[in-house]
Amino acid sequence: MTEQNAVPHSAPGPFSGLVVIELGHSVAAPFAGQILGELGANVIKIEKADGDDARKWGPPFWEGASAFFQALNRNKKSVVCELREPQQLNDLKQFIIEHADVVIQNLRPGHVLQLGLDGDSLLAQKPSLIYCNLGAFGRVGPLKDRPGYDPLMQAFGGIMSTTGEPGRPSVRVGASIVDMGTGMWGVIGILTALHEKHTTGRGRVVDVSLFETATCWVSLLASQYLASGKLAGKQGSGAPGIVPYKAYATRDGEVVVAAGSDALFKALAGALERPEWRDDPRFADNPARVAHQQELYGMIDALMTEHTTDTWIARLEAVGVPCSAVNDLAQMIAHPQTQALGLVQDVPGTAMRFIGLPLSFDGQRPQPVCAPPKLGEHDALIIHRKHS
Repeated sequence: MTEQNAVPHSAPGPFSGLVVIELGHSVAAPFAGQILGELGANVIKIEKADGDDARKWGPPFWEGASAFFQALNRNKKSVVCELREPQQLNDLKQFIIEHADVVIQNLRPGHVLQLGLDGDSLLAQKPSLIYCNLGAFGRVGPLKDRPGYDPLMQAFGGIMSTTGEPGRPSVRVGASIVDMGTGMWGVIGILTALHEKHTTGRGRVVDVSLFETATCWVSLLASQYLASGKLAGKQGSGAPGIVPYKAYATRDGEVVVAAGSDALFKALAGALERPEWRDDPRFADNPARVAHQQELYGMIDALMTEHTTDTWIARLEAVGVPCSAVNDLAQMIAHPQTQALGLVQDVPGTAMRFIGLPLSFDGQRPQPVCAPPKLGEHDALIIHRKHS
């Protein structure tokens, strides 16, 4: 590797100096790579000639690519590598062996094995490498070779069967919770392997998948089924086994009330000016309230429409009952709490602003240090292309 193609220094941060190769597209692997990049790692994104498909997931587009892509690919470098072209594939393998600490990948099942870019092949040449597969259905099993996407996994993993209103079609959770959750689990696995490597000097192959992440998100609901043999079904804004615990329409909006204990229910009864509910045997404790939830919810629903959201929040907070308005994204972003935490961050050198990582160190949130890369902007780091 010539000095011209040496790996540049990464940004300041806990993982400064860590070199990560992202064979990633769409959401899961790019989100994992971005987490590591914002924590200081030097993340090099390997893209096909026409780029990560997410670059075109719009409108809206923002400074050259879709807002989706830009939100997932800060603090990275982009290298176009045609994996079917032997010299470019060899350049990439050689770079990994010489420089990489971590590889993350979510290419279609079997693709990296065909190319010799799989974890076992690379660890045979570099035993200290940490290699993370972000798969669809998992490492083994009858579906291991099938591809997967967030809505498919919300369906297959049981999330959609529990989401929405009773008696109505299933709905997908709007946020990409399976894709992004899998990226988070990938980072957790990588961090665990890095910690172990300090002791053993050896790397690991880490496997996470969309399906396994989906099952984790419904693990509490699954525990109820495993304990009782009964399916909870759709709960709307509520939760099975806890009553009252849901959203209500007010005169001008919606408010969520979480009165998840007997003491909080008594406080709620006072705020609703129904003190007699405190001694009603139907509502004496949580199991009784669960058994009589249709009656209780019907009465609360009727009362909530009498006043505005702000009025109810003031009343409920005065007696210590947890509650919240149902904010849209504009309201959430503009809220003083969001601003106080510095959650919306500017990207240097651009007009772009994104939600930052949900963690801080000594009171400081990691900051973006550079814009998402243009396609192939950093090819010279790895690829030795012949010029005519």
